[in-house]
Amino acid sequence: MNTKPLRILIHGASGRMGQAVLRLAADVPAHAPAPAPAPWQVVAAVTRRAPTQRVVDGVPHFAAAELAAAPEFDVAIDFSLPEGFDPVLALCAERGRALVSGTTGLDADQRGALEAAARVIPLLWASNFSVGVAVLNELVERAACALPGWDCDIVESHHVHKKDAPSGTALTLGESARQGGAQPRYASLRAGDIVGEHLVQFAGQGERVELVHRATNRDIFARGALQAASRLHGRGPGLYTMRGLLFGAG
Repeated sequence: MNTKPLRILIHGASGRMGQAVLRLAADVPAHAPAPAPAPWQVVAAVTRRAPTQRVVDGVPHFAAAELAAAPEFDVAIDFSLPEGFDPVLALCAERGRALVSGTTGLDADQRGALEAAARVIPLLWASNFSVGVAVLNELVERAACALPGWDCDIVESHHVHKKDAPSGTALTLGESARQGGAQPRYASLRAGDIVGEHLVQFAGQGERVELVHRATNRDIFARGALQAASRLHGRGPGLYTMRGLLFGAG
């Protein structure tokens, strides 16, 4: 039995999500039998600015400009900004390593580069790594298919610091709605410290169906990204989805 930990590079390690992944990657699952080794080993944490310390809690830190000098890794987990996405994608393609990315706000050229890279490496881009949101996407597609002609509105709420609107999760939910035949409309709210709320509403004559997901802790996204990294490692090239990795869907 191979107990070798999965070597992970965290790109965007100074952000909220990067910090959560860094913290959770160091934890041994509570259900693991003692003395079980940690399933992941963070071999590099990459930040946008030069780190004030080169090694923190045993993890080497690198500035984004030093990305090419990062040690060998099995999977990169990326929660950065669109302007930082291209170098980590290129590094993974060059080294033949898997990439799990949750960076939102990518433009058309970056989407194209992502699809091209998926022809040579296993790659998962997701707007949301929550297992609950993966289920919500399935439910939205089914509801849209079952409710032809109904109005479909997606309302998303996030903290005041979130830049992109609609959120990547809202757009992904909208694509699920389109797959079912609906034409979604979007509304965005930015208030306080809301982690993430997504409401998908289908309205007909005299009745309304609402599907909602509320996140109260970013750990759910970090935990989902680590789970996705474990499932993606060792697979062949391709563009994977959370639904596919977690539930065996397409």
